[in-house]
Amino acid sequence: MGYSVTTPIFYVNAAPHLGHAYSTIVADVLARHHRQRGDDVFFLTGTDEHGEPVANVAAERGITPQELVDENAPRFEAMGPVLESSNDFFVRTSDPRHKTAVQEFLTQVKDNGYVYEGQYEGWYCPKCADFKTDQEIAEGNTCPIHGIALIRESENNWFFKLSAFQEQLEQLYADRPDWVVPQSRRNEALAFIKGGLQDVSLSRNAITWGVEVPWDPEHVFYVWWDALLNYRTALKFGREGSDLTESHWPPTHVIGKDILKFHTIYWPALLMAAGLEVPKRVMVGGFLLVDGAKMSKSKGNVLDPFAAIEQFGADAVRFYLLREVAFGQDGSVSFEGLKLRYESELANDFGNLASRSLAMVRRYRDGRVPDAALDPEIAAAFDGLGDAVARQLDEGQISQALETIWERVRRLNRFVEERAPWTLAKAEKNDAASPEALDVVLHTLVEGVRALGVLLHPWLPTSTETLLDALGCPDLAWSGTTLGSGTPTTVGELAPLFPKDRAESSATA
Repeated sequence: MGYSVTTPIFYVNAAPHLGHAYSTIVADVLARHHRQRGDDVFFLTGTDEHGEPVANVAAERGITPQELVDENAPRFEAMGPVLESSNDFFVRTSDPRHKTAVQEFLTQVKDNGYVYEGQYEGWYCPKCADFKTDQEIAEGNTCPIHGIALIRESENNWFFKLSAFQEQLEQLYADRPDWVVPQSRRNEALAFIKGGLQDVSLSRNAITWGVEVPWDPEHVFYVWWDALLNYRTALKFGREGSDLTESHWPPTHVIGKDILKFHTIYWPALLMAAGLEVPKRVMVGGFLLVDGAKMSKSKGNVLDPFAAIEQFGADAVRFYLLREVAFGQDGSVSFEGLKLRYESELANDFGNLASRSLAMVRRYRDGRVPDAALDPEIAAAFDGLGDAVARQLDEGQISQALETIWERVRRLNRFVEERAPWTLAKAEKNDAASPEALDVVLHTLVEGVRALGVLLHPWLPTSTETLLDALGCPDLAWSGTTLGSGTPTTVGELAPLFPKDRAESSATA
């Protein structure tokens, strides 16, 4: 089964920060999970390289827009491997293959009768590269996202008949109430639609850095249409020797709430205009906050993902961002918060559980996992866990799924304290107890830790692979989330998954 998941493509007028990393990590969790389920996954990310903001920055630096994007795009591409992102392709909208596909697609929309020429006048934010409707303008004619003064612009444009899709969009939201998650973002998008849709600019003639309109070469397509179409165009050339357009459409989108309007209103309408199926689901993340404000390149309050990973490791950063900030909500992040999560949950809760479980098998049973029954209480706690987590991930409950798994991490830690295998071992040595009780505990611990390794792999890919290798059970298939489905026979040595010395010195933003 084909499964396609996308991040927003990132705008290249400055360097990447943790906000970009956040979307990439969420999409990677979904991609890895679906591979575990046996799906043929196509995970797409990339860079958005056209439009006025890029042209302006290039002009300020005295270089061409192409030189600027060629300089910055590799920084975003380099972020993927550092984050352990398993993306299958990295698209750049300056790619000639993308440009050609955009021109073909939008020409078809015009041929279908949804494009016309007209005069536009309105308020424009150069940082958003977006014309604002009346309900989107903050006090003092400012941009509610960037806080800068809007510019009054008037120009001759080609328009897209967005208003023609008023009823179809309302019906989409009625028929598929979970099409946009979380619910608060669905409600926001639906309110915008019910406020009455107006036709929107498809092209600009005030700038030249963009995809040329084939039927009017003095215009370029408005950057947002060009950017949105990457989700469709990259399927044609993103896997060498294959066209995935039919097998991997529609995709699941992971976006930030600041680009909600484009993905949940403009984009489905454009697809309807071309006679295509709308995306499977749009999962909308909130803002990462620093000192109460949105992390933003323009505000300069960004945290460097590379610095965070250098100190704590990619697994820890991935875990922290999805543990600290419930996906879909705004939340504050900091290096100090990362340090605390690393020590308390990764090193103590999970890392220590794995280390002591394997160490006790090596100490009390010479590394051989006892062939024993599972403890019924733990078996009950894990029953149906894989299905529950898969359902939450399908519904965009990324952080909730992680908490569901972490409840079992805590439960196994309590199980160790309740059963006290060291006491059982002492009693067995003194002939005061049979080996059966300790065998059940050790078997249950090893099997529970193995299942947790499979469950947590999408969030913690490197450390879970290390753990499963030490267990001699490298298989990541989702069926392995069931207790008893793959109990190892022997265990190897396991170095600390999350060494505490990595958190001893606190990095600064």
